[in-house]
Amino acid sequence: MGGVAVMWTLAQQTPLGNNPALENQTPGGIPELAIILIILLLIATAVALVTQRLRIPYVAGLVLAGLPITDVLSHRIGLDPSLVLNLFLPILIFEAAINTHMSRLRSTFKPVALLAGPGSIFSSAIIAVLVKFGLGIDWIPALLFGVILANTDTVSMIAVFKEIQVPSRLSAIVEGETLFNDAAALVSFNLILVVYATGSLTVLEGVKELLVVALGGGLVGAILGYLSLPIFVRLNDPLSSLLLTVALALGTFQIGQFLGVSGAVAVVMAGLIFGNLGLPRSSSASDRITLLSFWEYAGFGVNTFIFLLIGIEINPLTLWSILPSILLVILAYQLGRILSVYLLLAGLRWFDRPIPLPWQHVLFLGNIKGSLSMALALSIPLTLPGRDNIIELVFGAVLFSLVGQGLSLPGLVKRLNISRVSEVTEQAGKLQIQLIAAKAAQDELDSLLKSGVLPKAVYEELWASYQVRVAESERVLRDFYNQYRARQLKSDRSGLDAIRRRLLLAEKGAVSDALRKRIVPENLVQPYVKDLDEKLLSLEDD
Repeated sequence: MGGVAVMWTLAQQTPLGNNPALENQTPGGIPELAIILIILLLIATAVALVTQRLRIPYVAGLVLAGLPITDVLSHRIGLDPSLVLNLFLPILIFEAAINTHMSRLRSTFKPVALLAGPGSIFSSAIIAVLVKFGLGIDWIPALLFGVILANTDTVSMIAVFKEIQVPSRLSAIVEGETLFNDAAALVSFNLILVVYATGSLTVLEGVKELLVVALGGGLVGAILGYLSLPIFVRLNDPLSSLLLTVALALGTFQIGQFLGVSGAVAVVMAGLIFGNLGLPRSSSASDRITLLSFWEYAGFGVNTFIFLLIGIEINPLTLWSILPSILLVILAYQLGRILSVYLLLAGLRWFDRPIPLPWQHVLFLGNIKGSLSMALALSIPLTLPGRDNIIELVFGAVLFSLVGQGLSLPGLVKRLNISRVSEVTEQAGKLQIQLIAAKAAQDELDSLLKSGVLPKAVYEELWASYQVRVAESERVLRDFYNQYRARQLKSDRSGLDAIRRRLLLAEKGAVSDALRKRIVPENLVQPYVKDLDEKLLSLEDD
């Protein structure tokens, strides 16, 4: 899907700027588009085989594979920023949002908000100052540099974390930060362009504009997300449900942009609502799997073409000629990330569970740039002085980030031992998976029986076979729990603490909901919630 769209754009851009000779070129027709698409698919397939064999991140392999064929294909295809922002970005954000569980996001909201909000602004400011005085450019280009390079690429980080095992809380923080970081980058980028176009903007007007755009985007996404729920429930056909979700993802972004609010924030909100409130309402497990599998494939396909095109778009020889400036830009965004991560998270312990230092190292090195940074650079108005130079420097920083940091991140995680899981915890996890799967199968059997699809005799036989698995898993898990209670092995607390955390969060949500409904008095709720918070803080990081 993404690849065909890329071919049709035939973007009128060279690897690092504009080429007037290409402006009058016309597409070579459908056969040429098909041939180019086949070539890209074959390259991506070869990259998948090689990266699996060498155990390196797939996205880094795609970028490296695209570099040697820059001169061959870059004049026929291009990374069109309009295509990335209006088609690819909504697909990727929606796919990440529907797979983000509200409870995980809620449990990590404070560090996510700290990094995606003040952290992003702080990092942007540091980058802007260093780039302005280091390269001797004006404030507007420097601020654009700051916003573009403070953004952490959603695609890159989630793709890397799918290939290496990390603690669930760390994974939730990274996914949450990258999800909202994209939206924050787009809002800030557009605000700077408003300053460039109007010539001035007061601090009060800027804050007002940010709030209107961000909160307005959230409101639009929430409305459209909730409106899609009754339609989804009435659609019994999984293929029709797929069409609804595609329309929701792309339509929400366009409606948000049309209304002058953040389309990215709107898609995030719509995806969270649909994924947490819509998908669980589906009566069929197979329909839910079909939907999630489609969006996984869509995200994978878009990722493949984006990162392959990034490699094709970048001309290494051009970057080599401006290497000192690129190194300065890399130093600037790395320093901005260092200060925003280590300084801000050092104060997190005052109002939330602290982030372990090894995790902070991963958050720093995981500051990977990608398609959005390149798309924003290409979206800079043609009238801005030094536009081509900005594009070249951003492309150089993206190349270093994807290849250098992308290749080194898995090794860092292994050396830090943050992915180490004890044998007991791993065995308990396997039993939990068996228990969850068997329970889900029994729920599906109940649904089939009620719908009249399954005879009762067959239902009872199948249900009993799954019940044997359930009983065995529960028995062994109970034994593990009793051993833990007897030994108090700290190394194996994480799995049980993860369950306790979910139970405590469920208690807190129920009590807070009762307070909102005026069922219980506030003076009794506050100490109870405070006690729950203290219990949450005492749990081990999962």
